[in-house]
Order: sequence, then C-alpha cells, then structure tokens
Amino acid sequence: MTLEKRLTARLLQIAALLLAFFMIDQISKWIILEQVMVPARVIPVTSFFNLTLGFNTGVSFGFFKDTLAEWPGVLAAVKATMIIGLVIWAALTNSRVERIGLAMIAGGALGNAIDRWRQGAVTDFLDFHWANWHWPTFNMADVVIVGGALLIFLAAVLPAPVAETTPSASAPTEGPRQS
Repeated sequence: MTLEKRLTARLLQIAALLLAFFMIDQISKWIILEQVMVPARVIPVTSFFNLTLGFNTGVSFGFFKDTLAEWPGVLAAVKATMIIGLVIWAALTNSRVERIGLAMIAGGALGNAIDRWRQGAVTDFLDFHWANWHWPTFNMADVVIVGGALLIFLAAVLPAPVAETTPSASAPTEGPRQS
C-alpha cells in the first residue's frame, strides 16, 4: 500500500471514529436538554450518581470561567486548532490504539467546542458524588476524552504488537527434514 493510500485510509478511519464519538456526545446532550431536563432538576439515579443540568463557561472543572465568559469563541478556536493537531498526529502514528485514542479526544473536544460556539457554554449533566462531596459535573465528551487519554497512555507503556510478516519470494525455504 502506498503512503498516500495508507494516509487516506487512516484519515477515513479517524474521521469515522471522531464523528461517532462526537455524535454520542451531541445526542446525549440533546436527550438531556430536550427530553430529560424539562424542567431542569436533579434526578437521583443511584446513591452516588445524579443527572444534574449545568453549563460550564470555563475550561476543565470551570477554571477561567470569568475570563472566558465574554469570549466563548476564543476557546472554541483554540480547541479547533487542537483538534486539527490531534487528527494530524493520529494520521501519522503507526499505533492503532493511539490513533483510536486521539480520535476519541478529537471527537470529544469537537463536541464541547460546538457547545461553546452554539450556546456560549458546555452542557454538563453527569454528577457523581460521595455524601456531600460532588465531583465537577461533566458530559459524554469528557468521558471519551479521558478514555482516549487512557488509550494513548496504554499505547505508550505497553509493548507494540509484533507485525506479522510473510516470507518474501526470494527468501530461502527449508526443504523437508531428513532423519
């Protein structure tokens, strides 16, 4: 396979995965906004998990929300640049696990960037807690971003699979054994 065909195949794989993870995020947010949280409320699911509607105008865990609230497009533009970088990295890596992880991160980042561009904030709704301590509310984009980071970590620390090779036509072959 030529380099051009290999890159094209990789880009198609990356685009399909990125789109799938983006759609998981956007569909889950649509269901929460349009079906589940009408009206907005806290829905206890288990003793440690609630569905709670929130809007994050900052970055991770709400950091810099006051600074970025007036310029939601700035963070969306930064994320768009990062997504392009992730796709290029994914196209160039030889590790399938790393490529999938990068596509997951890019798809999740795209989902959050679209939220920020469309409504000025990211929709969050997954609320895990222990007693009165609550982890910051998050969404499916965040889940796939963390999953993608985990895959990249695993690709970095686990040995790469040995590629199966086929003997070339010019390689000598062993004849039948004689006893």
